Amino acid sequence: MPPVHRLRLRFTLLYGVMSVLSGMILLAVVFVLARDLLPTDAPMPTGAEAAQPGGDVIGTPAPFLDFKADMVLVSGIALAIMAPVSLTLGWMFAGRMLRPVQVMTVSLRQISGSNVHERLAVAGPRDEFKDLADTIDGVLARLESALDGHKRFVANAAHELRTPLTVEHALIEEPLIDPDATVDAFRANFERLLAANRQRGLLLESLLTLAGSEHGRQRVEEVDLAGIVRQAIRDRTSEVDRHQLRVEAAVRPAWLLGDPTLIARLVSNLCDNAIHYNVPGGVIDISTRLDTGRALLVIANTGSVVPPDDVQRLFEPFQRLHRVSDDAHHGLGLSIVRAIVTAHSAELNAYSHPEGGLVVEIAFPPPSKRTADRPAPPRG
Repeated sequence: MPPVHRLRLRFTLLYGVMSVLSGMILLAVVFVLARDLLPTDAPMPTGAEAAQPGGDVIGTPAPFLDFKADMVLVSGIALAIMAPVSLTLGWMFAGRMLRPVQVMTVSLRQISGSNVHERLAVAGPRDEFKDLADTIDGVLARLESALDGHKRFVANAAHELRTPLTVEHALIEEPLIDPDATVDAFRANFERLLAANRQRGLLLESLLTLAGSEHGRQRVEEVDLAGIVRQAIRDRTSEVDRHQLRVEAAVRPAWLLGDPTLIARLVSNLCDNAIHYNVPGGVIDISTRLDTGRALLVIANTGSVVPPDDVQRLFEPFQRLHRVSDDAHHGLGLSIVRAIVTAHSAELNAYSHPEGGLVVEIAFPPPSKRTADRPAPPRG
């Protein structure tokens, strides 16, 4: 028996049992109320009759006893007749009530990956079934968005991986088809192969980080955002000097609850993005602080003018403002940032500066009061 029919049977039995019990209770109440009721024309019992043990029976007129017996018999027959009638009406009523569930079940069974865009779109007044249908439609909408994002991610990943594979194939094939290839030519190609292999390794590492951060935080600890930012700046001192950049830091203690590994990766990606897409002699502004209990991180950099319409696109996987195939960047840095922000239930705001560059602001949820009141750590 289908599940919906089993539920219908349960409702039917429930309705039937409730009807029979209600009838039995009603019959018992009528019998209790009528047991001391005497006909108006019945003679009253004498004192001697009333003194007899069980005088209520001895003194009760025989016609009234017959009347009570007939009443019980007729009520019992009516109750026996109403039992199957109640079950039949209960079956019809349960089917009527469960019909929206059957319609939704049939519609959902027809939805697959090829037509996940379809919706139940149940019409009518708002009730429990309408709320359920709207909730299912919301789940389908989120599922459609996730599937579309997954398809785009797979297509972009395949494209990004195809490029180094094509380069590696050409580097391997080149000395093989050249009969005059020398050892130096082989060595040069091997070095280029190693460089391409390193790029592919970085891509795979970024893909794994992105997938891991989208699954949520692995551990939650008290993290000082200021300490992570200071360490990220120290680790990139030589790269900042090589690009002739200037870092202006206003780092204040900002405690939050989060995964320290993911938070460190978020800060590293934002710093790398601010360095790579800057201009010689440019500036990187980094600040951390607490605002109404929330830990705030703001990173801004000079650079090329970013069209406002392209800002949100840069946080999608494999999206870059200027696509360069051999710059060892695959457009995953900011998408990883967004995934980590989502995993920490934080807020991300980004906008382009009119004179060039990008400004990224991230606000983390307030931590516990004990963490927020923790004194600032010593500066390293």
